[in-house]
Amino acid sequence: MDIRFNEVNFAYQANTPFETRALHDVNFAIPSGKYTAIIGHTGSGKSTILQHLNALLKPTTGTVELGERIVDAQTSNKDLKPLRKKVGIVFQFPEAQLFEETVQKDIAFGPKNFGVSEEDANQIAKETLKIVGLPEDVLQKSPFDLSGGQMRRVAIAGVLAMQPEVLVLDEPTAGLDPKGRKEMMEMFSSLQKEQRITIVLVTHQMNDVSDYADHVIVIESGNVVKEGSPKEVFSDASWLLEKQLGVPTTLSFVEKLKEKGWSTDKMPLTLDELANAILEEREVNE
Repeated sequence: MDIRFNEVNFAYQANTPFETRALHDVNFAIPSGKYTAIIGHTGSGKSTILQHLNALLKPTTGTVELGERIVDAQTSNKDLKPLRKKVGIVFQFPEAQLFEETVQKDIAFGPKNFGVSEEDANQIAKETLKIVGLPEDVLQKSPFDLSGGQMRRVAIAGVLAMQPEVLVLDEPTAGLDPKGRKEMMEMFSSLQKEQRITIVLVTHQMNDVSDYADHVIVIESGNVVKEGSPKEVFSDASWLLEKQLGVPTTLSFVEKLKEKGWSTDKMPLTLDELANAILEEREVNE
């Protein structure tokens, strides 16, 4: 499902003395089946954009196209339930939203709320649990008896159980250790590649952007200031630092190598690309 923002403006408490503009004439497209990252420093407008992706917020002016559905300021809330099944959002620390007495009931809650029978919803819960890498024997356990990482996987399974076409991730690895972060990001990457689900990642982790994203949108002060592939967006390290975004670790390492005399016309973003660039340079010089 393609997503397109067309001249979107949004103001909190619009038409009141307390009006605050958060988005200003925002235009961009999120291609179906791709892995898109939205980045920007704190307060840039990322969270406001995120909430437009399944119409938790509606534009003050302009339109958001979500597949064939067009959402604007006049769109009725009562017509949005089918849309919210298609676009699932994993908010930061999603484990805080767990509430049922068993893992199975928590994962099955969403499908049952959309009319799926209890038997089918329980089967969906079992299948979704495998996707997030948890054993079937946790189904009858209380989610609150699990580890923090397992609780997060259960919460994510609850979103995936709705079988969304688009999965929106708001800082999904916040609070996890490096091993947990890596496992979580690999899980989302596999999901995107195997099921061709559209993923939208909102993050401060530039390494995750360089390692996984196909498409990057940079937000500053409620505006889109840059858009393109990771290589295009990360091509100017000084510009990124100016925007308080930082650079992927690999690019920082390359800059240090250049200071020591290493010469390359490549811009490796991942560890594999960096290793290959170093090997190629070594072969040339031997």
